Amino acid sequence: MIVLLSAGPGTLESTMTEDLSPAERYAAARRRAAEQATALAPFREMYDFGLDPFQIEACQALEAGKGVLVAAPTGSGKTIVGEFAVHLALRQGKKCFYTTPIKALSNQKYADLCRRYGTASVGLLTGDNSVNSDAPVVVMTTEVLRNMLYAGSQTLLGLGYVVMDEVHYLSDRFRGAVWEEVIIHLPESVTLVSLSATVSNAEEFGDWLDTVRGDTEVIVSEHRPVPLFQHVLAGRRMYDLFEEGEGHKKAVNPDLVRLARTEATRPSYQDRRRGRSMREAERERERRQRSRVWTPSRPEVIERLDAEGLLPAITFIFSRAACEAAVQQCLYAGLRLNDEDARERVRALVEERTAHIAPEDLHVLGYYEWLEGLERGIAAHHAGMLPTFKEVVEELFVRGLVKAVFATETLALGINMPARSVVLEKLVKWNGEQHADITPGEYTQLTGRAGRRGIDVEGHAVVLWQRGMSPEHLAGLAGTRTYPLRSSFKPSYNMAVNLVEQFGRHRSRELLETSFAQFQADRSVVGISRQVQRNEEGLAGYKASMTCHLGDFEEYARLRRELKDRETELARQGAHQRRAEAAVALERLRPGDVIHVPTGKYAGLALVLDPGLPAGRADGHRVLDHHDGPRPLVLTAERQVKRLASMDFPVPVEPLDRMRIPKSFNPRSPQSRRDLASALRTKAGHIPPERVRKKRSQAADDREIARLRAAIRAHPCHGCDDREDHARWAERYHRLLRDTSQLERRIEGRTNTIARTFDRIVALLTELDYLRGDEVTEHGRRLARLYGELDLLASECLRERVWEGLGPAELAACVSALVYEARVGDDALAPKLPSGAAKAALAEMVRIWGRLDGLEEDFRIRQSEGVGQREPDLGFAWAAYMWASGHPLDAVLREADMPAGDFVRWCKQVIDVLGQIAAAAPAEGSTVARSARKAVDQLLRGVVAYSSVG
Repeated sequence: MIVLLSAGPGTLESTMTEDLSPAERYAAARRRAAEQATALAPFREMYDFGLDPFQIEACQALEAGKGVLVAAPTGSGKTIVGEFAVHLALRQGKKCFYTTPIKALSNQKYADLCRRYGTASVGLLTGDNSVNSDAPVVVMTTEVLRNMLYAGSQTLLGLGYVVMDEVHYLSDRFRGAVWEEVIIHLPESVTLVSLSATVSNAEEFGDWLDTVRGDTEVIVSEHRPVPLFQHVLAGRRMYDLFEEGEGHKKAVNPDLVRLARTEATRPSYQDRRRGRSMREAERERERRQRSRVWTPSRPEVIERLDAEGLLPAITFIFSRAACEAAVQQCLYAGLRLNDEDARERVRALVEERTAHIAPEDLHVLGYYEWLEGLERGIAAHHAGMLPTFKEVVEELFVRGLVKAVFATETLALGINMPARSVVLEKLVKWNGEQHADITPGEYTQLTGRAGRRGIDVEGHAVVLWQRGMSPEHLAGLAGTRTYPLRSSFKPSYNMAVNLVEQFGRHRSRELLETSFAQFQADRSVVGISRQVQRNEEGLAGYKASMTCHLGDFEEYARLRRELKDRETELARQGAHQRRAEAAVALERLRPGDVIHVPTGKYAGLALVLDPGLPAGRADGHRVLDHHDGPRPLVLTAERQVKRLASMDFPVPVEPLDRMRIPKSFNPRSPQSRRDLASALRTKAGHIPPERVRKKRSQAADDREIARLRAAIRAHPCHGCDDREDHARWAERYHRLLRDTSQLERRIEGRTNTIARTFDRIVALLTELDYLRGDEVTEHGRRLARLYGELDLLASECLRERVWEGLGPAELAACVSALVYEARVGDDALAPKLPSGAAKAALAEMVRIWGRLDGLEEDFRIRQSEGVGQREPDLGFAWAAYMWASGHPLDAVLREADMPAGDFVRWCKQVIDVLGQIAAAAPAEGSTVARSARKAVDQLLRGVVAYSSVG
């Protein structure tokens, strides 16, 4: 069942009127008495505001024993439904697990629930922290719950409810599969509460949940509790994006459309040829004088928002460096958003929160510059920052002591930092491969931060004017409030051994076919299947129309088709041979050769100036990298210097004569070209071009063609008076049959795709002796404890004892290669590595990966499809080695050449995998487990050791 709610808060309550009849008043009193007897009534009293209709609807469905999927805009209060699941669990004496996609959100939700229910009732489990894990309510990251399910943890006993916050995260191509694993493997007795941003296919997702989890109610709310207004800031003017039309229909502001049209016709200042020595300030002043609008600078934007009363604001910039630069620009501009009292409160809170950081590290971390920005009410927020610094920024922003934050899009992922306004500098961002337009879903997620419930009457989204901006495109982004939820589920090696150990191969295969990925794939073939059915009906009609009374016309048509295909193939071969001969002839050309260009725009007499050979072919001549063969540079008899292509030479060309090219010849000089072209005409103008003799066609001597022609002439249908009419129907039949076969291949490719990938993974694991039928071997049980992208590589390293005898710091360096992925491209310099045993072990890891990569190719397991083992990245090995060896932070960050936040995050991921290795390594006869535990202790110090919880 899907319920669509769009009314504002209080709608249900406001239906009461004083005009009710006595019978209606009695019925209403009965309803109120029944409501007071529910678990929802005391829950509602815990809040000082009334619940919205969608929240009430979802809570009632939960109390009725149904699972719920709640899809609502950011900031609308979806988490109220999750908190009601917590309330029900405590009331019923059951457990409730509250899962989130990121640790920061887990920490935040843990703090919220502790304030409401007390620390004794609430626990926390993330990769970093374990606090009161046996509590009736435990907040955790989704990966932690997945691992508990596979391990059959005793903590799952008594579990009644699981809340999956930000469940739309299952679209994430790197981590999304974890959400589906949890949904599929949770015990049937557990009630699932799924909280999602507004998605356009909520009904489809709800249907899947209904299939795998049982009765699930889907509740979609489009209502924003704080209305959002969209603007474009151009120069000194703030334009509304929409104007209210008839019937409240939103139309794009015509002033903005006119502005875009006017600016599109103005020449940009780059178009004017000016000296490069002009200073930046002069260029900016000239641009503003000539244009009515410009893109405001970052300090100008903040000043404008402050003047309009639109602070606090979050400005989204899709670059970490640009976020830091924005803060510096505001400081240099002299912006101060805090008074003296606020500055003192900021300094007191910052000093309290950073007291644990060693004084010598503060300078390395840019503490004093960061503090100056905070005191002025300005800060950056991005993944490269130290977690402590990010948490301080979040806390100060919520308290209203930081009023302008420049952030990357990671801030939009669930962290509770609502603002009055959100600013988007550009509508383009780097997606890891290219600069691409942000999607409507991303726009909705980012602008959803605008408008604080209970504080602001309205929220504001401001997009900065950029030259070439299309108001219509922006209106499309702003008007499309939803985006589709697409599964990113793919089986992995760890998943395969865990499933086989618990359920056996056959049942595991069935379970995987219940994934949302397969559900979506199966639905997508319904339309294709209908088309196949229509095609088959058409094929039957065509077959009847081509029937011949003299014989089998289908067979006769096949012979004609084979003849045509053979003739086409021979013609293609002939053309290819002629091109090859022409290329060989071109390669023999030398500067000074006089040739006749056979075809093209520059056909006629020409002098070769440069043969233009592909790389590595020329000796003594300038070499060009041409992928389509030689491209000679020639001077034509009409005094033009042009570089020709292979298409200008469909036939081989031979030199007619030779000429000496003067050393003083300059192809850019008209006089030089004129003189040499005159000499060319004098030297060879009278020589006629060599006539190319047409070679005998290959088809004339081909035995297969002769056989097919004889068979066609001998066929009974060849003598039919209606032969050509039948042939036309046969051609239509063949084309439709070919199209139908393609559609059937598409259906085959989409059905059982997950199960087929699982079969290939199981086959490879069987080859490596991780599985024997339904039995999981000792090696397989080790692999079952290793989670991550390179799970199989880690298992093979343990199996081949690659890490035996390594010290803690050396092991940390090796394990870093399993988790680290550089942000730079493949053209980066070779990374610095620790010497000795660690270097040898890293080289052995790369060798093992090469062997696994070859096996994956043999078993058709492709990384391009999101399955398989990527190459280990050694880029963090030296930094991990130094930190585990006790080097100071400034030395390590200098060597690592990365922000402190990235360094801490990678260290924590290394610590996480080291903990898995310590658990998976053999207990006896191995030094790895002991070294792994020591490495964890040696990495967990200084800024890495700090935890915001406990």
